[in-house]
Amino acid sequence: MTADSIHLTSLIASRLCHDLLSPVGGMANGIELLVDETDPKMREQCIDLLAQGARRTATRLRFFRLAFGAAGGFDSQLPAAEIEELVKAQAAEGRDISVEWAVSAAELSKPAAKVLLNYALIGIDALPRGGTLAIAAEERDGSYEIAVRAEGTRIAFDKDVGRSLEGEIAMNDLSAHTAPAMLVRLIAQDCGGGVQHALTPDGATGGALVLGAILPRG
Repeated sequence: MTADSIHLTSLIASRLCHDLLSPVGGMANGIELLVDETDPKMREQCIDLLAQGARRTATRLRFFRLAFGAAGGFDSQLPAAEIEELVKAQAAEGRDISVEWAVSAAELSKPAAKVLLNYALIGIDALPRGGTLAIAAEERDGSYEIAVRAEGTRIAFDKDVGRSLEGEIAMNDLSAHTAPAMLVRLIAQDCGGGVQHALTPDGATGGALVLGAILPRG
């Protein structure tokens, strides 16, 4: 494993820890309250909160397992319905984001699924005040064509995320926030494909971020 690979792996692990800290911390607090609580109704509420936290944590782990991990190997196909479920659950985490799903394929290759999930993560991050996340993917002429559009009243898009997608940032200058974009680029590069993005700055009616990728099916 090269130094660059170790660095990128460490940043992805940091992103994982950051995004799991909130639900896991909530569960820990709920357990502490449950230990000291004697009122039956309050105990029931604590248990409900613990159950919600457990579901959120499990969903996030499933999302990150497919987005960042190598479960199933790169030759396996993943059901599009499972990916849709995970994207919608991630988008619903504390924000008013509606997901428009237009994926024609019943299954996606592992690289295509990773690119789509990481694009969805970047799109969700870009919508701090909510909005619409439109996701489209189809297989055409032996390649997957993927497009993700995040549209809302405010678009929060770090220019370094864009630089990571374009390969214009050094590996040592990456952060846990920009690492998923670099992962997308490396996956596309490994497949012989390409990525692109376009940003429409916020205006009177809001702004939009479009992320695209073409990946040969292999």
